[in-house]
Amino acid sequence: MAQPPRPFPLDRAVIGPHAGQPVFGSGAPLSAARAAVVLVHGRGGSPSDVLGLGAALTAPAMALVAPQAAGNVWYPLRFLAPPADNEPWLSSGLDLLAACVETIERQGVPRSRIALLGFSQGGCLALHFGASPATRWGGLIGLSAGLIGPPGVPWTFEGTLDGTPVFLGCGDRDPHIPETRLHESADALRALGGDVTLTIYPGLGHAVNADEIAQVDRMLAAIPPNHA
Repeated sequence: MAQPPRPFPLDRAVIGPHAGQPVFGSGAPLSAARAAVVLVHGRGGSPSDVLGLGAALTAPAMALVAPQAAGNVWYPLRFLAPPADNEPWLSSGLDLLAACVETIERQGVPRSRIALLGFSQGGCLALHFGASPATRWGGLIGLSAGLIGPPGVPWTFEGTLDGTPVFLGCGDRDPHIPETRLHESADALRALGGDVTLTIYPGLGHAVNADEIAQVDRMLAAIPPNHA
């Protein structure tokens, strides 16, 4: 999949602080793609980081789309802060992901063949977007990530994931993602109808390992072509 990234123009403007940020594409063109993956970088990261992660995947005919956060940060505080305290950046980031997905859909790839994959802060944003409202996705993947909100938050997501494969991978030594939030997120996504796999890796910190890449690869390879 390794290719130089190319500009990925959106079909509409984005609201808030992330308005006008560039989006990049790589991999197969959407016109020939079996599925598409929206890759969301972490705090301080960039599209090149997650496109590099995407290049390590071997699932065939994947179109990769990676948006850029303003200042390389999706929202200023931790994902465990009250969502209102991360506004307007949080809503703007969610809107940028929505614009990416809408553009992909208009080019012929339905949500059932679109996977959302994010790492760290980007993983939190991707998981929350995928559940707000929930729908059938090709896959929902949070690496070192969990759903957004303070401890004890009563999430009120609508819709159904309708069997969407969900993978949550995180190390037990990750200083940013409490293990309790991983289980809360897994439970919430199961309650929405997601087919959730949660894997917690002994000794792993805030990083991605080879087993996570392999699990993501299998998930993406299992997305059937032309399945709406």
